[in-house]
Amino acid sequence: MNIVHHGAKTGVTGSCHELIIGDNSLLIDCGLFQGTEARETLDIEFDINNIAALLLTHSHIDHIGRLPWLLAAGFSGPIYATEATAALVPLMLEDGLKLQLGLNKKQCERALALIHQRIRPVPYDCWAQIVLPTGEQVKIRFRPAGHILGSAYIEIKLPTNEIVVFSGDLGPKNPPLLTDPIAPTAAHTLVIESTYGDKAEHHLEHRQQLLKQIVERSLQDGGAIVIPAFSVGRTQELLFDLENIIAKIDVDPNETATNKRVWKSLPVILDSPLAQKVTEQYRYFHELWAKEAKQRRYMGRHPLAFEQCITIGSHADHIELVNRLQHSAEPAIIVAASGMCSGGRVVNYLKALLADKRTDVIFAGYQAQGTTGRALVDGDRVIKIDDKVIDVAAQIHQLSGYSAHAAQQDLVSFVADIEQGPKVIKVVHGDLKAQTALATELRKVKPEATVIIAASE
Repeated sequence: MNIVHHGAKTGVTGSCHELIIGDNSLLIDCGLFQGTEARETLDIEFDINNIAALLLTHSHIDHIGRLPWLLAAGFSGPIYATEATAALVPLMLEDGLKLQLGLNKKQCERALALIHQRIRPVPYDCWAQIVLPTGEQVKIRFRPAGHILGSAYIEIKLPTNEIVVFSGDLGPKNPPLLTDPIAPTAAHTLVIESTYGDKAEHHLEHRQQLLKQIVERSLQDGGAIVIPAFSVGRTQELLFDLENIIAKIDVDPNETATNKRVWKSLPVILDSPLAQKVTEQYRYFHELWAKEAKQRRYMGRHPLAFEQCITIGSHADHIELVNRLQHSAEPAIIVAASGMCSGGRVVNYLKALLADKRTDVIFAGYQAQGTTGRALVDGDRVIKIDDKVIDVAAQIHQLSGYSAHAAQQDLVSFVADIEQGPKVIKVVHGDLKAQTALATELRKVKPEATVIIAASE
């Protein structure tokens, strides 16, 4: 058994790992490189002839984005994923194919039809059997990872009965919308992400309060509040928290009548066709929600479809709203993709509103090097978007607690909770600093394990 990393070895994008089992192999994810890691070609640069199957940990583009190119290169095997991931993959890829390749509707449909034929949905916690061309049998199991809807870490039981675990992207503990990841009982080899391997912990318990404070400060001087957010994961958590803020204010005796009225009249605008489709899937798979989220739903509340949440569909309506907000400066919360401001409808809001000092931009997630989002978070006051130079007067906020990735404390806890093993830990999906920091802590809780920093190989 051997593991080769075709992506996410020295950074956080392009996840793609090949588990070699004798003369055959399994591919775990096939993601797009983004930010400064982006590549001119999306062509598959490794031999695919012996790959028996593709296993997907979740539907983020940095884990599935090169799937169409894998198929174009000749991969003809099955694609295994959880049921929710299987539902989200076509939505995510359709959006990517339109943006990256400019494919028309019929071309997209042909590509997606091929993917639909190959996908094999597997329920959480159920073992599925893969028979390799050699006749050897491998068993796989998807376990909840708490990262986004449908996300999973994967247990792979080899013909030797050794268990190899690929973490995919793990979520933090105690998220309000999804369930916590629970560590496997046993693992011989563990491949674990380290996106925030050098960040001690996230403060999920404070994020809603901080979001409320930023919004209320912004309301004092008017103007729009723009929240760039990924269509899957971050958007739904923001909507979830905004609904809860509004619901609590409405019944809080300590809130003034004026503040209640302002919040009740504040539009929350979801301007992303893809995010709307993904949110529908979150609502459909409500049985995967965490206990708190389920309780709100059973109480008759609609955490992801509340009265003040307005969706913008057509491009014409989007442009009309951008122009209106630019000239009126009326208060509104706009949640729009993409999360790193590297494309999507949020770009038009930024071009129109960044020069207005009444605008607030809230970043609630990781911003990769080389993206517009990173430039704004780093404090650049002059930026360039689509060849337009903008003097940034808007207030820029970075809101912690919305990361869909586990921080160091949760990652270490996940590994410490593995009762048997692992003997080998490979740290991936992070820059060298993050991988090194996490590896140092993992050696403390698993001193008998060999811990390998992929970025140093």
